[in-house]
Amino acid sequence: MELTEHPRVPVLSFLGAAGTVTGSRFLIDTEQARVLVDAGLFQGLKELRLRNWDAFPVDPTSIDAVVLTHAHVDHVGYLPALVRNGFRGPVISTTATAELAAIVLPDAGHLQEEEAAFANRMGFSKHHPALPLFSEADALDCLPQLDPVDLGTETEVAPGVHVTLRSAGHILGSATVSVRLSDHHDRRIVFSGDLGRSGHPLLAPPEPLGEADVVVMESTYGNRRHDDADAVERFAAAVRRTIGRGGTVLVPAFAVDRTEVVLHHLRELQATDRIPQVPVFVDSPMALAALGVYRAAIERRDPDLRPELHDLAAPFGPGEITEVHEVAESKALAQLRVPSIIVSASGMGTGGRVVHHLARLLPDHRNTVLLVGFQAPGTRGRLLADGAREIKMLGRYVRVSAEVVDLGAFSVHADCDELLEWLDTAHTPPETVYVVHGEPDASTRLAELIEGRRDIQAVVPHHGERVRLDRAR
Repeated sequence: MELTEHPRVPVLSFLGAAGTVTGSRFLIDTEQARVLVDAGLFQGLKELRLRNWDAFPVDPTSIDAVVLTHAHVDHVGYLPALVRNGFRGPVISTTATAELAAIVLPDAGHLQEEEAAFANRMGFSKHHPALPLFSEADALDCLPQLDPVDLGTETEVAPGVHVTLRSAGHILGSATVSVRLSDHHDRRIVFSGDLGRSGHPLLAPPEPLGEADVVVMESTYGNRRHDDADAVERFAAAVRRTIGRGGTVLVPAFAVDRTEVVLHHLRELQATDRIPQVPVFVDSPMALAALGVYRAAIERRDPDLRPELHDLAAPFGPGEITEVHEVAESKALAQLRVPSIIVSASGMGTGGRVVHHLARLLPDHRNTVLLVGFQAPGTRGRLLADGAREIKMLGRYVRVSAEVVDLGAFSVHADCDELLEWLDTAHTPPETVYVVHGEPDASTRLAELIEGRRDIQAVVPHHGERVRLDRAR
């Protein structure tokens, strides 16, 4: 049911990422303003993906502004549809997020058009014709509304709604969002977005939480602790095993940040002779464009990045990497007859060129698929991580004979200890923490840890739930 009238007290609506990791969408409603924090796509299970096609719960023309935490598609991917349906306000973000969104969104639209066209040609879609959620043209149309602001600078984005972005350390440009409601006793609501890690190999650690009455906090790994040293060694060992048996290592990697992290580790491992010198191919136009943004950020000494990167001649290159731009070049990789490493998007195997590589490489026991990030339920990556022996892709089932190695600790999401440490950087304990961006077990466990650690009310909200933001009497 569409929300029309403004409330008499400020209200927060959980329009996504509640009870699931993806689809980040949080709406702040006051008497005078309506601001959306993130406009992400739902991914994974079909029942979640179908939400992308639902009418938005409020008229997009009534939204004054959108504020983005970062440029991953589950946080920005719904923006073209929102604009196509009438949203005309500014889209507030950091400069790097705007740069990356200008890469991610047109690519996502193009990919959806390609997938719909392929399904129509092959005749395996239930829909006649299959249609994209939004087109590349829709994505390009929304880019002029991107309005970058500086980190640490408060901006009034709508009447009585003031926003400050602070570095979140998750990907380049990622930010936490602090919202101050000046018409409501300066109530402050902080959204963690996707929170990064103090040990990220490329990025500076997240900034402290600061002042917050209410915190909306991610919980992707709310019930897990990362073992970084073990993850890097398992990565190296899997590469050595695969090369030793003459196979190919396929790394499905998110185009933004995970590709850069993987290339950085490959550089270190080859430089120290922990893995053999073999050809490395980066097969994703979007990942290559994002790599260019990271390289430019290093050159301008972006404060998001670790200072030590500025002195590295090739922080992302294990020797010479081959950049695969054209479709014909991607198809030619099928003719490789020597052990190699292919890094390709998407990170969960949901679309893009990596699907074709999976279809080709999974049936051969000599090959290995390295999963280096969170795999949402219902994705091909999650099925592989859970041990599936056959997976449907491109209209047919493919047998899984290749080795599959799940390296969740490679994630650039904070684990449960790191999330709690960030919460401890609040100036005073917040009244309530709403735990989002997690599967139910992870969110519930993190909420329990929060309540057990400090006298803070921790709640796991439901999809579509609305809560008041004014102070309890």
